[in-house]
Amino acid sequence: MTEKIVLASGNAAKIREIQAIFGNKLIVPQSEFDVPEAKETGLTFVENSILKARNACYYSGLSAIADDSGIEVDALGGAPGVISARYAGENANDRDNLEKLLEELVDVPDSGRSARFHCVLVYMRTDADSSPIIAQGVWEGVILHQPIGVNGFGYDPIFFVPEKNCSSAQLEPNIKNQLSHRAKALKQLMEKFV
Repeated sequence: MTEKIVLASGNAAKIREIQAIFGNKLIVPQSEFDVPEAKETGLTFVENSILKARNACYYSGLSAIADDSGIEVDALGGAPGVISARYAGENANDRDNLEKLLEELVDVPDSGRSARFHCVLVYMRTDADSSPIIAQGVWEGVILHQPIGVNGFGYDPIFFVPEKNCSSAQLEPNIKNQLSHRAKALKQLMEKFV
């Protein structure tokens, strides 16, 4: 029987990305166990990932993977960082966040638009796990002046990937799953898993 691991997220796109890379285990969204959303009160991606994984383990009774990720823009001192998903406010959607970021950078020239996606993944065996497995991945790029592409989610349409000469949202999912911050963190997590 395939081992089930709860993903501390209800984001279908994240579940697909993680399942594609973590194929030998069944990744199940926490919504299947009525897990309430964890409060992301941490000041770092690591702290938030641990909070979310512990919460998912506690309510599901299974091991869990949680990620916290976001985009860090050098011209903004690393913002939006840990508040990437709620950059434009608590009830903001992807479009609201993306538009706020573009507004913040309206006067910043191409040479100052360097950015990176950062992902921290945490695997916890139980909610009392005192030594969770932590993996991190970083994906360097540049913020575009306007959205391009329809694939992906979040800030993908404005994240230019220099090695592919296109936005993240223009990449085919299988290519993104080889290059992305989450892919790098998952690869590291799988290596630590062995």
